[in-house]
Amino acid sequence: MTEATPTKHWTRVEYERLIDKGVFGPEDRIELLGGALVVREPQGGPHAMGIRMVEEALRGVFAAGWDVRVQLPVALDDDSEPEPDVSVVPGSFRDYPRDHPARAVLIVEISESSLRLDRGEKGGLYARAGLTDYWIVNLVDHVLEVYRDPAPDAAAPYGWRYASAVTLRAGDVVTPLAAPHSPIPVVDLVP
Repeated sequence: MTEATPTKHWTRVEYERLIDKGVFGPEDRIELLGGALVVREPQGGPHAMGIRMVEEALRGVFAAGWDVRVQLPVALDDDSEPEPDVSVVPGSFRDYPRDHPARAVLIVEISESSLRLDRGEKGGLYARAGLTDYWIVNLVDHVLEVYRDPAPDAAAPYGWRYASAVTLRAGDVVTPLAAPHSPIPVVDLVP
């Protein structure tokens, strides 16, 4: 019989205190997911290219009244502060001088080695937070995975999953739920 290794569950407040005290710096590629400190995927060339492609496409769709953020924290809940590759939040960056935004209308993760984490744990966290539009740029298969319709599921990570999952390829288009009149060619999002 193997016993589980005891771990400490971190809250977002404790995590931010550690950052404020200088325990973690920008070189420490970590994020808080469900109370655990998780190492973020390193950025190779395709990952960096994917971030830039998604950022450019979304900035063309979301104009005034929206902030397209790159690798900046989202205060999802009391024990999660992920740093998605790209997120779209209401307002301007000036609306968040002290706190990170708590709600996004779209989150995009660029995934290669983190594909399992992004589909599972992060997908469960985003669904639990009520995020209605979650995309994964899958660098392994060169497709865009679109997740929508958060639904409770006791067997899923954090008790939530997405009821709708669609895989799109280079010839397809995707339309953000928060910008229903702005289709984006998938080829503009996936390197």
